[in-house]
Amino acid sequence: MSASKTQLQDHKVNLKLKLASLWASFMFLYIYVDHFALFMPEKLADILKGKVFVFDITQGFIFMALALATIPILMIFLSVALPAKANRITNISAATVHIPYMLFNLAGETWIHMYFAAALEVLLLCLIIRYAWKWPSV
Repeated sequence: MSASKTQLQDHKVNLKLKLASLWASFMFLYIYVDHFALFMPEKLADILKGKVFVFDITQGFIFMALALATIPILMIFLSVALPAKANRITNISAATVHIPYMLFNLAGETWIHMYFAAALEVLLLCLIIRYAWKWPSV
């Protein structure tokens, strides 16, 4: 076979799709970390006592947790739907806000999967910031 027949065609992926994919990947990690926390003996015991970390589990707490999760959930869609300028600003802002939040979630943690996930989440958020920051001009 000739060299030209063995080369694979590589299609350029739209920047909006890259950003949406990064947000979707981030959300999978976000959800799985919370899911796997249910297998941690002290976490489940605390939840049964009505506590998460130092916070009481109340309607307000659950609402805030959902509100914080709603941002990256909506970013999957907004990364595709928003016009370029608003998209760039929104992606940079949302990712920047979530980095300290992801690191705060490590407070008091001793389980390695939490550090692994936080590192990957921060890496994905940094990639979002980088791609959005370097948004091509016309």
